[in-house]
Amino acid sequence: MAGPGDRYSQDVLTTDWRAPKLGRTVEVDVEPDMVLEDATTGFCGAVVAIERDLVVLEDRRGARRSYPYGPGFWLEGKPVAIRRPKAAPATGPARTASGSIAVRNSRARVARASRIYVEGRHDAELIEKVWGDDLRIEGVAVEYLEGVDDLAAVVAEFRPEPRRRLGVLVDHLVPGSKESRIAEEVTRGPYGAHVLVVGHPFVDIWAAVRPERVGLERWPDIPRQTSWKHGICAALGWPHDDQADIARAWKQILGTVRDFRDLEPALLGRVEHLIDFVTVDAD
Repeated sequence: MAGPGDRYSQDVLTTDWRAPKLGRTVEVDVEPDMVLEDATTGFCGAVVAIERDLVVLEDRRGARRSYPYGPGFWLEGKPVAIRRPKAAPATGPARTASGSIAVRNSRARVARASRIYVEGRHDAELIEKVWGDDLRIEGVAVEYLEGVDDLAAVVAEFRPEPRRRLGVLVDHLVPGSKESRIAEEVTRGPYGAHVLVVGHPFVDIWAAVRPERVGLERWPDIPRQTSWKHGICAALGWPHDDQADIARAWKQILGTVRDFRDLEPALLGRVEHLIDFVTVDAD
């Protein structure tokens, strides 16, 4: 018969075993290299990243898993509830997620007439996460287009001018692509002097996130006949049956992005160029 100290003696189906129990579960601050075991799956790994909303563990084979803070872990054979450590006092100027020096006690600027357009919701959410503070200070709004097939008509409706500029970020802007032909048409059009179309080489904005953030060495090649997002989810072993699964997958990827250092340089330079273009005051 199991003794009172037997960690396996209680039937986990009869109670919420993740909830803290007085005298048993203790709260601990997560530390780098701390070895934790997930009580649900038995996955055991060392802490390799401490994020805002989750902690990343890596086992001895190099596999990584992310977990939210809270109960449900074993530390040195004892049940613990993990919590994010308090941030150390800043020793230098605070910076935004984009790397810019943060402007303290500053209100968001009244929105400029100029705009930045991106292809889709995921692009807009990623830019907001990394450049949101900068954009609010500059008074620049980001809107999404749901594709660029009708970009020429969108530009004509916007009617850019010297103090009303338009910047556009396009996915997969590589020589010979459909996107490159659309961009050329716009920049050669009647509003071209006040429109900047730039792009990154990635098939999808997901790939602008460094692959190691989701435990990959590189983003896998997906066959043309397969939806890229569905193919990536399949490669990661994530559900991908419907759009809700794809939305959850993106939230998980976006949640791993801490700041500009988690993005590929090919995207960073393009976004900075757009922000500069739409915030330059015309003569």
